[in-house]
Amino acid sequence: MATRREIKRDAVARVQADRAATRERRTQLKAMTPEERKAAKAQDARDAREAKASAKAERKAARAGMNRKERREDSRRARITRKVAHRRRRAIGWGVAGVAVVGIGALAAPYVGGLARVASLEFADGTVEALQAREDALVVAENVSDEGMVLLKNEGDVLPLAGDRVNVFSFASFNLLLGGGGSGGSTVAGAPTLYEALEAQGVAYNEDLYATMEDAGAAHSEGASNAFVQMAQLAMGGGSSEPAPDYLTDDVMAQAADYSDTAIVVFGVSGGEGTDLTQEQLQLSDEQVALLDAVTAHQDDVIVVINAGNQMELGFLDDYPQIKAAVWMGTPGPQGAVSLAKILTGEVNPSGRLTDTYAYDVTSAPATENLGSHRYTNTNRAFLDYEEGIYVGYRYYETRYEGDEAGYEAAVQFPFGYGLSYTDFEWAASEPVIADGEVTVDVSVTNVGDAAGKDVVQVYFSAPYLDGGVEKSSIELAGYAKTDLLAPGDEETVTVSFGVQDMASWDTGQGAYVLDAGAYEISASTDVHTPIASFTHDVGESVVYTADADTGYDYARLFEFAEGDLEFLSRADWEGTYPAGPDGTETASDEALALMDPELVPADGDAPTYGADNGLTLADMVGLDYDDPQWDAFLDQLTVEEQIHLFSYGAYKTYEVDRLGIPSMVMLDSPAGLNSLFASLEAAAYPSEIVIASTWNDALAYEVGAAIGHEADLYGVDVWYAPGMNLHRTAMGGRDFEYFSEDPLISGMMAAGMVSGAQDQGVLTTIKHFVLNDQEVNARSGINVSLSEQALRELYLQPFEVAVKESAPTGAMSSFINLGGKWAGGSDELLQEVLRGEWGFEGFVTTDAVLGGWMDPVQAALHGNDLMLAVFPSATVASMSEAIEEDPVGLGHALRDRVHAVLYSVALTDRVS
Repeated sequence: MATRREIKRDAVARVQADRAATRERRTQLKAMTPEERKAAKAQDARDAREAKASAKAERKAARAGMNRKERREDSRRARITRKVAHRRRRAIGWGVAGVAVVGIGALAAPYVGGLARVASLEFADGTVEALQAREDALVVAENVSDEGMVLLKNEGDVLPLAGDRVNVFSFASFNLLLGGGGSGGSTVAGAPTLYEALEAQGVAYNEDLYATMEDAGAAHSEGASNAFVQMAQLAMGGGSSEPAPDYLTDDVMAQAADYSDTAIVVFGVSGGEGTDLTQEQLQLSDEQVALLDAVTAHQDDVIVVINAGNQMELGFLDDYPQIKAAVWMGTPGPQGAVSLAKILTGEVNPSGRLTDTYAYDVTSAPATENLGSHRYTNTNRAFLDYEEGIYVGYRYYETRYEGDEAGYEAAVQFPFGYGLSYTDFEWAASEPVIADGEVTVDVSVTNVGDAAGKDVVQVYFSAPYLDGGVEKSSIELAGYAKTDLLAPGDEETVTVSFGVQDMASWDTGQGAYVLDAGAYEISASTDVHTPIASFTHDVGESVVYTADADTGYDYARLFEFAEGDLEFLSRADWEGTYPAGPDGTETASDEALALMDPELVPADGDAPTYGADNGLTLADMVGLDYDDPQWDAFLDQLTVEEQIHLFSYGAYKTYEVDRLGIPSMVMLDSPAGLNSLFASLEAAAYPSEIVIASTWNDALAYEVGAAIGHEADLYGVDVWYAPGMNLHRTAMGGRDFEYFSEDPLISGMMAAGMVSGAQDQGVLTTIKHFVLNDQEVNARSGINVSLSEQALRELYLQPFEVAVKESAPTGAMSSFINLGGKWAGGSDELLQEVLRGEWGFEGFVTTDAVLGGWMDPVQAALHGNDLMLAVFPSATVASMSEAIEEDPVGLGHALRDRVHAVLYSVALTDRVS
């Protein structure tokens, strides 16, 4: 069998020959008269259609005589040729966007330089090493999608497939959603289709049915690789949809029934940056329901594939007795179809588990009451209230329906952590050992079934709730572990450990975490709702934790201002405190208005030293601690203009100062594979973060980070804008695919794995978006979020805390949002007190893309945000230059601190030697 590299070389030669012939034909056409040219083009079109039909027929005939191995190689050749043919178009996509922006920017000369700077980026993506890295990345991507898919239903052991023939229905089956849209997406052009993947696994699909769907308009499409185009399509409701199944006539369905009694139906929904989804988009459309009606009327065994990065409403799986099996595949990256086919045939035993609660009604989550676009009446600012408090995801459903199993079953279809296997496991859990502030649980897992497989052990705790006291979820994830692949009869003992303090709750009144006295239940469970073994740990006296256990930094009430006058959901009175949602009369308080428009108050004292001649270059600073006194001598050498530029030029390429040996860093998105918004780059694609998390395998998260970090290092990329760590506050979040889970612990652990993997390759990371970027609507207009400090600390900050402490990321990206009126990128409480103080973070903080005046560079500099991600930095330079004249002392020293963080980070890269 030919290697991928050999196939690619042949594909390149064929594509180049075709393009040469096209160019020659264009030359011939130009030499013709208009009448001759028109006739020739018409004939060319007829010839092309005939050639395509003939080639298709020839390939079909040829494949009929091939064995499985030969068909697999033929599919690989076709896939790689398709990818090579589309590569130029993908590269041009961003070029066109760049040219369009340049055209706009040309109207204002100061903006052109900033855009040209990032558009001129070049990457070493064509080397032999780079090509090999992308080949290796496919293996990593496939390993993740193998383990990240979740078996939701399997009645009568319909899966793995018993036969080698299936009917595949739905237009969605032609174009699987392998990633999301926007800067967090990735290019998956040329990826295997579901049909190719089935054939490669030796499963024949009904080609007559396939042809019928083609005739009805179904077609394979590479999709848009341009993030701006993707976002525009989503905002306008673009993309393909399932038509009414009128094409499934009685004759068609009779032929399908004769072909096979097993059907596969694909349903999906695509999320993306810039817009959120509606409940209707997470339900089957009328046309999809009609399709299911038609299929189930003629097929006995129906397998539904859920191809979505958001929680769809899946109650229909219970409504049709013919639906025997269902697989959630998420948005699984370039090898997603391959992994799905392997799971369907049993080559891979599914071991993924859900990282979200699947409710029958997505609007039953209390957070949805405030979802959407709302504006204050006394200022043109959007707002979003987190009135649900800590009750997000399973924390709501498990607590709300505690002791009411009938109510729970009516509300929740699939619990958090749920997933089936093709084999059975038995567990033996040991009594938890509690010593030195740690809880350790050992669970022995034995495969008692007939197939090799992996299992996931989930450990939860339940804290005692005092009526009227601090709010507590009835259960919380404490830790987890995934077994190795266990053959039938094999046994493995896994260990899950967590801190006793992790069971404490934030008490805003005390400004501390409190471990209340009482009985704590610790359970080893297959999902949040299904314990296998439970144990009780008694705490005799309440314990108050007044300082961070890792850093010793004192806790304090920092975010009461963000609570406003809201009342938060309480388990003491579900009905009376349930969120009501805005009524259109909401006004911003005077305190919030003041925080939205802060004033610069000049400080007294001496301004920093500028322009000293101390004979140092940045190479002299490599390896020094952040607080080494030599940094002062080095920073004294910078001019104020250089410092302003180092702070302001933070978009994709930092500012360089040649005279001091300061090079620029190159920084790129995204969590699913490196993504250059303004310059051509070919890089590998990976599964979305929700699929990575659904593996419940920290080691695989590390592998993704390491693979992307290796690519980045080869391409000359120094900083990776990833991973994304916001929560799935609702099922409607447009970027839920780009984030891990509704749960903060698994989000933090998966992020830590990716960070460690990348940074072990020498590539810096920026954990993002810090914090509360949980809704897309109005996120880019300075939306003001109000919430309880308890919810902020226990839910939304926790993933970042876990990542900082587990993997020591070198960077962070602040978010667009305003917290209680104060922009996150200019929040001393977030960036200095919590991030650098409580957690001990050492590194740089960058903004998200600078899109509006609320992202004030002066406030960023004063309060701990080190870089402005401004594609057009001239406005930032002007603002900072004016402000530092007004406040040369306070802002001068703050700017020096910001530059210190940036240069310390530059010195960590291999740009400096």
